[in-house]
Amino acid sequence: MRYARAGQFDWRTLWPFALASVPAAFLGGTLHLPTTLYRPLVGVILLLAALELVRSARRSAAREVDPSKSNVPVVPALCIGAGIGLLSGLTGTGGGIFLSPVLLFLGWARTRMTLGVSAAFILLNSIAALAGTTFALSALPPAIPLWLLAATVGGLLGTQLGTRVLPIPALRYALSLVLVIAGAKLLLA
Repeated sequence: MRYARAGQFDWRTLWPFALASVPAAFLGGTLHLPTTLYRPLVGVILLLAALELVRSARRSAAREVDPSKSNVPVVPALCIGAGIGLLSGLTGTGGGIFLSPVLLFLGWARTRMTLGVSAAFILLNSIAALAGTTFALSALPPAIPLWLLAATVGGLLGTQLGTRVLPIPALRYALSLVLVIAGAKLLLA
């Protein structure tokens, strides 16, 4: 499959993560662990990832991987995807905040491609986790229409900014800000 014009998406990067993540997100959505177990650990991991993204933002454009040479190893991607999916279901996130740093730090995708792959990953995991939560609780949350609207508007706006407007360092700074917000939310909630 050819890369999109701006290099922002490739199914070859997404599929191994999503294949294992979607069922794990469903499972995570059915589980209810005490927040004192996972929130501090995940919060600290997100803050460390944000710090590394800020540190690497200036040198990132010159060190982006060549998309024709980035092959995601299937077995590690399946394992990572399963772990991210479980965390996604447990924490009520789409998992993109976990997948994005993995793709960037391991050199498996360029920054713009990471954003596109993460958007699709978030959509798939969110649907699976919501299905798991609905299965466990036998009801949909009443605020779901508002969440769908906010997710759609935010996703469209973020995708346009990320794939066409902002330079690579700005994207990494923005992603690090998202990671700081998510990490702080987990640590302070």
